[in-house]
Amino acid sequence: MPPTLALPTHHPLLMGPSKRLLGGLSMFTMVMTIPQVLTIWIRHQAAGISLLSWGAYLVSAAVWLWYGVEKRDKNIYLPCVGWLLLDAAVIVGALVYG
Repeated sequence: MPPTLALPTHHPLLMGPSKRLLGGLSMFTMVMTIPQVLTIWIRHQAAGISLLSWGAYLVSAAVWLWYGVEKRDKNIYLPCVGWLLLDAAVIVGALVYG
């Protein structure tokens, strides 16, 4: 049987800078979504919001949350909670003000 080329999840390369970079990027992209939420809820401007796109983002975050919980990996499921809240805020705001 040929050897497996996949790295184990506890491999040192995955535990160091890569993990920190991915966590930082996850937080950065969530922070970059906040202006969209504020524009909708404070200025009541939801023109041009695609419910299809944001609905897809919401479903994706829910699936990733489920996967993260299944794997017991808080680096996956904790950011998904934030994404679920942000995506839902955009969708509900677009329905209310759009």
